Amino acid sequence: MSTRILPAVGDADAARSLTTLIGQLPDTEPMAPVTDSTQLVDTLSRLAAESLDELPEVVVVHERIGPVPALELIREVALRFPAVGVVLVTSDASPGLFQAAMDHGARGLAALPLSYEELASRVQAVAQWSAGVRRHLGAGADPVSGAGGTVVTVSGAKGGVGATLTAVQLALAAQTSGRATALVDMDLQTGDVASYLDVQFRRSVVDLAAINDISPRVLADAVFRHDSGLALLLAPAEGERGEEVTDRAARHIVGALRSRYEVVVVDCGAQLGGAGAAAVEMADRALLVTTPDVIAVRGAKRAVRMWDRLQIRKAEETTVVVNRHTRSTEIQPPLIARITGTAVAATTVPAHFKELQGVVDAGRVHELEAKSTVKQAMWALAGELGLVRAAQTGHKGGRLRGDRGAVSFRRRRDGTG
Repeated sequence: MSTRILPAVGDADAARSLTTLIGQLPDTEPMAPVTDSTQLVDTLSRLAAESLDELPEVVVVHERIGPVPALELIREVALRFPAVGVVLVTSDASPGLFQAAMDHGARGLAALPLSYEELASRVQAVAQWSAGVRRHLGAGADPVSGAGGTVVTVSGAKGGVGATLTAVQLALAAQTSGRATALVDMDLQTGDVASYLDVQFRRSVVDLAAINDISPRVLADAVFRHDSGLALLLAPAEGERGEEVTDRAARHIVGALRSRYEVVVVDCGAQLGGAGAAAVEMADRALLVTTPDVIAVRGAKRAVRMWDRLQIRKAEETTVVVNRHTRSTEIQPPLIARITGTAVAATTVPAHFKELQGVVDAGRVHELEAKSTVKQAMWALAGELGLVRAAQTGHKGGRLRGDRGAVSFRRRRDGTG
């Protein structure tokens, strides 16, 4: 059986050279190279969704891959795809870098300029390791359990459009359906998740910022277990401490949460910092919440363009959620889609703030009544995004069990739940 090797190289000349050398190795099958970190993760995610057997045994990561640094990319691949072995190709073969690469999850390191013998030796060893892991997983373990949770980020086109409320309700819907769910407040200076859920807390996301290897025990110590069942990782009470959460730290934290929870919802707020940008880049689904007014839609367009310029997220990979929607407004979802160049969620959230005012003022958003049309819409959005366990939805009005008498999902225009 041949070993499939996926090169991840940003430079075209280096990619051709590496692919040619890989093709000379015995019993190997070089795959088409990927040119950046986003393409690598997307490719592996697509293959993993088909089958464990579709994943390459070896990924070769060039030191100059971008935009995510090579070591951070290796950590993400190791967390999300534990049956894939990674070899780092680098001009720095010092013991310090070797140790750092191993700490981040690499299974081997090859020095530039590459030699046939060294590359063959590294690839053979990593391929054997990968085969052993797959045999173990094939004995009954889920190939992506503990490493393949779904990450959804929720950002605001501007302040006050309802991003935090959306994030909280999406997380509650996923948790209520039976999926282990974490809610992260990555709005580091002005986060309000704790206020919305009436939480008094001591630890926050900052407590994980300086930890390079976040073990399950360390993560459990930092997480607050809410009465609803949600695992909360909250923004610091002192907003200035948010600067301690770098983009690198955010990747570690989100990656650790992804490995422990089925669904991870991240509230990124309306201001883009390094940590929020890293979360949006890592996300399986990136939501941008707007209201149907000129200022908010302009803000959404500005955010989408900025994400694209910074190579964080492409417009077509972003989903806009329309909050406070009414049929009478001049700005409707199809127009927002044309203006922003993004997809717009089929589920819109109605403008019924009176339903929310009592629970928002009391800090008890999790106790929003099941008959609330706002809650029904947001939980329907969770269903549209695939965040709820399908087996939990019944046939009577699309009810989601476990929410004090059940919440009915609003039916879409096509008649589906």
